[in-house]
Amino acid sequence: MGASLAGNGGAGRRRGRRYRPMSEINVTPFVDVMLVLLIVFMVTAPLLTVGVPIDLPETQAKPLEGQKEPLTVSVDNQGRVFLQDTEITVEELVPKLTAIAERGVEERVFVRGDRTVDYGTVMRVMGRLNQAGFRRIALVTDIEQGQR
Repeated sequence: MGASLAGNGGAGRRRGRRYRPMSEINVTPFVDVMLVLLIVFMVTAPLLTVGVPIDLPETQAKPLEGQKEPLTVSVDNQGRVFLQDTEITVEELVPKLTAIAERGVEERVFVRGDRTVDYGTVMRVMGRLNQAGFRRIALVTDIEQGQR
C-alpha cells in the first residue's frame, strides 16, 4: 500500500505544476514591421504626386487646403495638355473632365503650367474650363525660396 501512495504523490505533484502562459509581450516583431512600413511610405510618398514633370513657377502665396485626390490639368514646357497623367487635346479636355468630376462643375480643378510655357497656352486651357462652367480653378506654384 505504501508503494501506491508514493506513486500517487508523484503524480499529484505533476498535476500541480500546470503550464502558465508567459505574460510578457514581445514587441520586437511589431517594431520591425513598423520600421519597414515607415521606410516603404517614405520612399513611395514622393511618387504619389502627378507624374507629368513640370518646372513650376514660384510664389509667396500660402498653400491651399488639399482634398483627397484633386483634378489636375497640366501644361508641360512643349504646350502639351495632360489630365491627371494622360495626354489629351484641348478639345477633349472639357468632356473628359466633366465625366470624371464627382461634384460636376463645382469640383476644384488645379492647373499646373510649366514656367517656360507660353502664357497664352495656359490661358486657353483656363478659358475652356471657365467656358464649361468650372469656376473653382486654382493655379499650382512652388513656394518661392528667396527674394530675387
